[in-house]
Amino acid sequence: MSWSFETDPEFQRKLDWIDTFTREEIEPLDLVFRGAGDPWDPESPAAKAMAPLRDIVKKEKLWACHLGPELGGEGYGQVKLGLMNEILGRSRFGPSVFGCQAPDSGNAEILAHFGTPEQKAKFLQPLLDGKIASCYSMTEPHAGADPAQFTCTAERDGDEWVINGEKWFASHASFSEFLLVMVVTNKDVPIHEGASIVLVEKGTPGLEILRNTAVGPYVEQGGGVHGYLRFTNCRVPAENLLGEEGGGFLVAQTRLGGGRVHHAMRSVGVLKKAMDMMCERVKSRHTKGELLADKQLTQEKIADTYTQILQYRLHVLYTAWLIDKYKEYNREVRKEIAAIKAATPKVLQEVIYRVMHLHGSWGMSDETPLMTMWANIPELGVVDGPSEVHKITVARTVLRDYEPSPGLFPTYHTPTLREAALKKYGHYLED
Repeated sequence: MSWSFETDPEFQRKLDWIDTFTREEIEPLDLVFRGAGDPWDPESPAAKAMAPLRDIVKKEKLWACHLGPELGGEGYGQVKLGLMNEILGRSRFGPSVFGCQAPDSGNAEILAHFGTPEQKAKFLQPLLDGKIASCYSMTEPHAGADPAQFTCTAERDGDEWVINGEKWFASHASFSEFLLVMVVTNKDVPIHEGASIVLVEKGTPGLEILRNTAVGPYVEQGGGVHGYLRFTNCRVPAENLLGEEGGGFLVAQTRLGGGRVHHAMRSVGVLKKAMDMMCERVKSRHTKGELLADKQLTQEKIADTYTQILQYRLHVLYTAWLIDKYKEYNREVRKEIAAIKAATPKVLQEVIYRVMHLHGSWGMSDETPLMTMWANIPELGVVDGPSEVHKITVARTVLRDYEPSPGLFPTYHTPTLREAALKKYGHYLED
């Protein structure tokens, strides 16, 4: 039986290097480049600042490690990727500097699996090199979290697909070279059999960005990176269908499962950064004649925070380990992915609120990163499916392993169990 919570020394050295590099070289980017799209937009001034850092990462053979060697990556499993992303989550530029930023990382995997040679030459390699950006467009303004309500369609017309409908919260659409769009190609079957994914190039006639939406109150309206799209008789070549017709959700699974684990591990990085701030603050602040750190209520907050972060982190790593073990997104893996996805906004909310509270008015100001952290929490409870949907997935999977009571009383009915136990061991009472 093999069971270990240790990281092998060679990879730990890589993690130590990533940690130092992130703190000293990447985190300062957050303070200089504050535009909504700066970490992802190749035309942003931040791209020039990231370029030499990316070269260093490539020399260290840590670029796009989620991809196999044939695509320029290291082919790391989910546990290694999770440990890396835990560090990169300290900065919103971290994933971009290491070539594993969403949604480009997942879109690259879809193109690698399902793209034509021409599509790979035109889009995949520039995407892997960080020279272009991409968009994954699935949700619709009226549908919420229910794909069964999707109405954006693509109909076959000769050697083309004709797309009509609207899409919502299409991140990075405004500066992407291509979009991967979930469309309904067969209205007469359930959505999981009738949806497909098509590639739409930037500037294709019939594709219109109605407006761009931001998360939180700190960006002027229209300056966000989440596009509201409209397709009006938008024609794309037939070969732009990725995977089989009706296999859109199967194609999407290529990117969603691992991406959710990486989001969770990056959240661990946010949580640990928040706890670092908490501990520094309470060791520095005096009130009522003593350090905040010496007050029992403060110590309770610190203990609760440490425990929550560790529990969450271990759950995320366990999920990553399951993916590495099974090499597929089977029922057991999907259950744990759903569980950590549902847990993410809750643990962030509780931990970051404690840290803000211990900072007082300063924690509510724009002079610490805490309000930015706080503003991003609700988004994590909605993107990639709301927490409620994931909780339902967990519950249904757990309940599969149970059966109803065989009779009037449950299997744990104490009088019935005592009667059986007395038959087995009662004679010792007589002795």
